[in-house]
Amino acid sequence: MPDSTLVIRPLSGALGAEIDGVDLSATLADEAFGAIRQAFLDYGIIAIRNQDLSHEAQIAFASRFGKADIHPIVNGMEQFPELVRVPKPAGASASFGVGWHSDNSFFAHPSLGTVLYGVTIPPYGGDTLYASMDKAYAALSAPLQALLGGLQAVHSAAHAYDPAITGSEKYEGKAPISYRYSAAVKEENIHPVIRTHPETGRKCIYVNQMFTQRILGMNTMESDALLRFLYDHCALPEFSCRLRWAPGTVAVWDNRAVQHYAIDDYQQFERLMFRVTITGDRPV
Repeated sequence: MPDSTLVIRPLSGALGAEIDGVDLSATLADEAFGAIRQAFLDYGIIAIRNQDLSHEAQIAFASRFGKADIHPIVNGMEQFPELVRVPKPAGASASFGVGWHSDNSFFAHPSLGTVLYGVTIPPYGGDTLYASMDKAYAALSAPLQALLGGLQAVHSAAHAYDPAITGSEKYEGKAPISYRYSAAVKEENIHPVIRTHPETGRKCIYVNQMFTQRILGMNTMESDALLRFLYDHCALPEFSCRLRWAPGTVAVWDNRAVQHYAIDDYQQFERLMFRVTITGDRPV
């Protein structure tokens, strides 16, 4: 371990780790950040507990991984457009990130990673599930790996963000999180069904229930059947871990190799989080 003050504890046998011994409100030495970034690559999702971050500090930490995205649909904060405030009022259902997905896979250059900071956290409920897409790929048979390796899929935000499907309240300022309508809602981008991680070299399944629309070259029945199999396969518990949030938790995950699912089981409680996503490259 390059920095002996860091303590890393795995969350499960598949992926995920908790890290202690670091203060993200201060500028990290290159050695300490290097250890964190290596854990991010090794474990797919890391949780750093007991943090007290300003908006500037969260953005600065996220920017060590790469350039911060400015989302084309979800409004960022006025002073910090790359930072999305994610409130969930008490008595309401969660509406953000509920369902398996990789953040912003509908972008031409999907987000490399996500940095999510929990401020107001319910006493129970609201956990996030994560699943390793490289382990899900490795568990497939060789013939299926060969088939999938030659396929491409269409990704779009239409089903998740189209007001005709999800309602117009968020575009009218009547929802906790405000959106702006743009051509990005219905724009389609094509990505490989199996992508190769640009840093680890591992092959990962790269389709998800929220943003993948169809597989190119297949009819609707074939595409739907194959996608349904992959969605069910990727959600198997053998490939997953579960993160229990606490105030001051910072979670960082690798969207190139990990999917996640925000569980909506805390309707009676308030929650407040802040999110930054990091610009990635075009999947290959």
